[in-house]
Amino acid sequence: MIFTNVRLIFPETIRDGLEVVVAEGEIAAIRERSRARGKDVVDLDENYLAPGFVDLHVHGALGRDTMEASAEAFRAICDFHASGGTTSLLLTTSTTPMDKLVEVLDTVRDFVDRRASSFGVARHKLRSRPTSAIAGVHVEGPFISKAKRGAQRAEFIQEPSPAAVRRLLDYADVIKRITVAPELPGAPEAIKDFHEHGVSVSGGHSDAWDEDARAGFERGMRSVTHTFNCMSSARRRGIYRVGGLLEFALSEPQISCELIADSHHASATLMKILYRAKGVAGICLVTDATAGAGLPNGSRFSLFGKDCIVEDGVCLLADRSALAGSASRMIDLVRTMVRIVDVPLHEAITMATENPVRAIGLKTKGRLAVGADADFVVLSPDLEVLRTFVRGEEIWSA
Repeated sequence: MIFTNVRLIFPETIRDGLEVVVAEGEIAAIRERSRARGKDVVDLDENYLAPGFVDLHVHGALGRDTMEASAEAFRAICDFHASGGTTSLLLTTSTTPMDKLVEVLDTVRDFVDRRASSFGVARHKLRSRPTSAIAGVHVEGPFISKAKRGAQRAEFIQEPSPAAVRRLLDYADVIKRITVAPELPGAPEAIKDFHEHGVSVSGGHSDAWDEDARAGFERGMRSVTHTFNCMSSARRRGIYRVGGLLEFALSEPQISCELIADSHHASATLMKILYRAKGVAGICLVTDATAGAGLPNGSRFSLFGKDCIVEDGVCLLADRSALAGSASRMIDLVRTMVRIVDVPLHEAITMATENPVRAIGLKTKGRLAVGADADFVVLSPDLEVLRTFVRGEEIWSA
């Protein structure tokens, strides 16, 4: 298959006059545009071709939630986010009793294993249509701060005891990312354990002081969760002013910052501050989409057992006391970065592809390069998603 008549978006630039050759689900070549014709040639009418987006933080969509622990819910979530250009995602959990969390992890493991075992089977023999790939799970809670819990349920929050950590490490093959408040008793040891088992540790839902954040960093914490939201910032301790998790993240070059760039979770000024502090390489766009994503304004839904509503394009607790995740897709965030934060398009795409891939070690995703998976999103000049492909196979079209 040859993708031609297209503008390719690379991390450093956008290039015309090239085409992408795909074989067996991978990029086999990127070459000068040829005169190839035939049924295996995909003419993209001079639109943009970018790597498929990778979302590290997705709770749900269309009234469905990761915590349902069902293949049907997972497919609905993936299908919706494919319409926003997402080709890989981390299903994200909420703070819940450990037994329920383990049930979700078991279900995701089984779902991913079954899809992997069907790879290479003829399409007409598959019972389910292709959709976005589940790259694993982002465990958000229960090791978080009650003071910074946001919409999470306080009654299920716990400290990262050695026993609880060991139970989750049994799923280190499934858990790609975990959010931990680094100030909790036992958190430094837990962060070290997760990091040593290949799980990306992100500081979040945290009331940490500067030194707590640094202790987490020294043990392997390399990210922070939904920057500006549910995290400590500079405040007085006695007569002195001390930084929190936010300032530590802004000042430490090796920390990658999640950003929900929907103009609700962070204002334009805050997003610009983050961009100036971290640069293109330090930001991972994430939707933090909950079950309200894709539902019309006024829709009611449940989040972690709490009543919520979609209002003005964002998800809120029904009493309007707090945000309850976003209603966005990845393309919505890319547009915000370009149109409101004044980030060049190729840099915004990098924040949605190469950066999240690097954060969790997905070596074959998030880039246009020979040997990478043929996961693509086709964008119009107005940055609308026209088509989405996973391993060269179309999973969504406008």
